[in-house]
Amino acid sequence: MIKKPSKSSTRRKRQFRVRNKITGSSERPRLNVFRSSKHMYAQIIDDTAGKTLVSASTLDEEVKGGLESTANKEAAKKVGEIVAKRALDQGIEVVTFDRGGYLYHGRVRNLADGAREGGLKF
Repeated sequence: MIKKPSKSSTRRKRQFRVRNKITGSSERPRLNVFRSSKHMYAQIIDDTAGKTLVSASTLDEEVKGGLESTANKEAAKKVGEIVAKRALDQGIEVVTFDRGGYLYHGRVRNLADGAREGGLKF
């Protein structure tokens, strides 16, 4: 009997496959996304220096305030807008989008759309 791989191990494989092609530099850092069942997290990372430059999540008071749920598309869009605003304050305008092994739809897509509307360029 063949054992079916778990969802998390399949996502890990996709994540490493994407990460081999995408790296963040100081000129064009990487916008990384993590999605849990209850929250969304976004970080802008400079891989050459190994530092997180900007971060935002649904746990931030700025995001959590006017939302009824932190696990839906509008919360993800709000996180994208906040991370874009914080990045522009730091002088970051162009990023590389790292979907973190998740499929590009739903909350991940809304976060990317929110970041674009906030002024970031991919």
